[in-house]
Amino acid sequence: MAGSVRLVLTFHNHQPVGNFDGVFEQAYRDSYLPFLDVMHDYPEIQFGLHTSGSLLEWLEPNHPEYINRLRKMVSSSQVEIIGGAFYEPILANIPRRDRIGQIQTYTQHLNQLFNTNVRGMWLPERVWEQCFASDIAAAGIQYTIIDDYHFRCAGIPQNELAGYYVTEDEGRLLFVFPDSEKLRYLVPFSEPEQCIDYLREVAAQFDDAVIVFGDDGEKFGSWPETYKHVYEDRWLRKFLDLLRDNESWLKVTTPSGVLDHVAPIGRCYLPDASYREMTEWVLPPAAQKEFVSLTRMNPDDADWQRLVRFTRGGFWRNFRTRYPESNEMYARMIDVSNRLGVMMADQTLDDDQRELLIDARTHLYRGQCNCSYWHGAFGGLYLPHLRNAVYHELIEADTLLERVTREPGAWIDVATADYNLDARQEVKLSNHRLAVFLSPAMGGHMYELDVRANGVNLLATLNRRPEPYHQRIIDFGRNVESDEDADLASISRDVKFKQPDLDKKIVYDNWPHKSLVDLFLQPQLTFAEFRRGEGLIGDFATGTYEASIRKGEQKIAVEMRRRGAVSGLTGEIRKIVIMSADRPNEILIQYQVSGFAKDVPLHLAVELNFAAMPGGANDRYYYDCTGQRLGTLDATLDLVSADRLSLVDEWQGLDVSIEASRAGGFWTMPIETISQSEGGFEAVHQSVCILPHWEFVMPKQGPWVVDLRVLVDSSVAAARKLASMTPRAVLTPMTSSGSAAPIGS
Repeated sequence: MAGSVRLVLTFHNHQPVGNFDGVFEQAYRDSYLPFLDVMHDYPEIQFGLHTSGSLLEWLEPNHPEYINRLRKMVSSSQVEIIGGAFYEPILANIPRRDRIGQIQTYTQHLNQLFNTNVRGMWLPERVWEQCFASDIAAAGIQYTIIDDYHFRCAGIPQNELAGYYVTEDEGRLLFVFPDSEKLRYLVPFSEPEQCIDYLREVAAQFDDAVIVFGDDGEKFGSWPETYKHVYEDRWLRKFLDLLRDNESWLKVTTPSGVLDHVAPIGRCYLPDASYREMTEWVLPPAAQKEFVSLTRMNPDDADWQRLVRFTRGGFWRNFRTRYPESNEMYARMIDVSNRLGVMMADQTLDDDQRELLIDARTHLYRGQCNCSYWHGAFGGLYLPHLRNAVYHELIEADTLLERVTREPGAWIDVATADYNLDARQEVKLSNHRLAVFLSPAMGGHMYELDVRANGVNLLATLNRRPEPYHQRIIDFGRNVESDEDADLASISRDVKFKQPDLDKKIVYDNWPHKSLVDLFLQPQLTFAEFRRGEGLIGDFATGTYEASIRKGEQKIAVEMRRRGAVSGLTGEIRKIVIMSADRPNEILIQYQVSGFAKDVPLHLAVELNFAAMPGGANDRYYYDCTGQRLGTLDATLDLVSADRLSLVDEWQGLDVSIEASRAGGFWTMPIETISQSEGGFEAVHQSVCILPHWEFVMPKQGPWVVDLRVLVDSSVAAARKLASMTPRAVLTPMTSSGSAAPIGS
């Protein structure tokens, strides 16, 4: 063997903003700590380490001994610290100013913490667009690591990837390393000897080749069954021993070690892409299945394989079209970022105001953490606690911006803009306690309801929709062997159920699970029939409403009106959403139904959904007007005649009531999605669906009318927030605190 290989080992450790503390601790115990324990015994084997800012923020106070140990390994030159965007955002998902800002802020923090000079960055999920080159370079970074799939998509053959390249955008240069997909699949799942054999094949073809391994550190202990494999069965030590034994031709180094001693192969420009599996996951289910089947066809046909390497999957940004809920978070984040950008440029602000803006920027950056904006092999978007964490940060940032621009005390405001980026106008109603977003063009829905006191969006819901792996679950439940997604990229081919009978829970929604969804149903429709998807006879649920605004000093009303059809009849719904400054915890919705024939029975339901309040916990429950508990928030209720229903989350200090001026039926049901995660397939509670409904005929004179009041008591949350503040922060006027009086008093 005449050649040699420089092997660059890089590891990426990450936990998302909002993940449970126990998950952080388990990942530390099973992966991050034992990995350093082993590497400490091989001081001559260098490696690069990227730790996301959200994980580092947890490690610094909880395990300072880990930080101290890592600092010593940096000082001895065994570890190169790799930087990145602070809170691990997908760069394609945030504005340019935030890309540069997050990278620079994290670089400064890492340089100070580890007494180092960060030269490179981890590219989150290897999502690449060529314009990122100038942004990354502008932030002071010299190199990044990109999946070799990108290079192959650019037409560069595999035998020209044994090195690194320089790329350019707007005259700014950036070095880019191809991350070997082959090694990603070998390490640590194959025998260590197979990894060495592959590297030996490379060495036989090249002299001074460069091969990069870069992948998740959680593969080394945190992923299912990997702790035993990597540490108890000594995979990692065997691998490191082999690296040491082959040091005559195999040099383990860092990215900077390569930059300082090896010239780039040449210049290249890479297409928009991510790693191969991500380009599959972003496609709609039918297209995903077709694409994967196509690319896996004829594995032994050399001509076919030469052709298929020029195929490319989907574009990462289309997660925002596949999942409207992802787009809602993105659009909310963009709005906050744009407002913050304008305010940061205001030279008239004083020091206290600028300090609030800096705090708001930190919350914004945290709200850009990527994990809840997409879904692939793991939960991601399907995990409510991750979506709730994003909204919490964005709402906190929004509230700080309001504190900069408004006088202390009560206030009320309304604005119209294209808030969800659908080329149509939405309405934002807000006061010092709540913020409500209305979409007249989509059923007149209320699609976001923010509670400032505890930073919760009560409408961070998620619809039930087809996923490629659902057929596999259905077939497994029927005891049928399925090949529907046998070729789809996944963590495991084993079917593992975290709950029984998941195949029976797979249903899909026909309209968004938001609030103020207007449903005309068949008269005498039963709850059981409705739950089976039967009985909708009107076209109001997602129809376009006309909107107008009436604004007073203390009260603002948004009127939405639509004329539509119900089983061949036509009529009109007029709903008026009212928010005030003097009753800041209350949203009043006045419904007026008119124009229908006087003698025809009608059945109207108004769907309301509440997210961020989990089911199945004893401290989260329904109660009626007498205070009697009716069950936890995953309960299915069929109340025949009621005019009030409440739901409480004691853990969050949140109490929500729905009051109706007319007694009617109340249906409640949990909304659960079926998704895949590291541990298997699971049902996830997304929201509680509450449907007050009435059966009636039109009155002889005038419209049929009902008022709904949504009352949000966040006083407990506000008190907790106030108690947790520093003395300086307590002295700062807080306009988002909740009332100390009970709701409705």
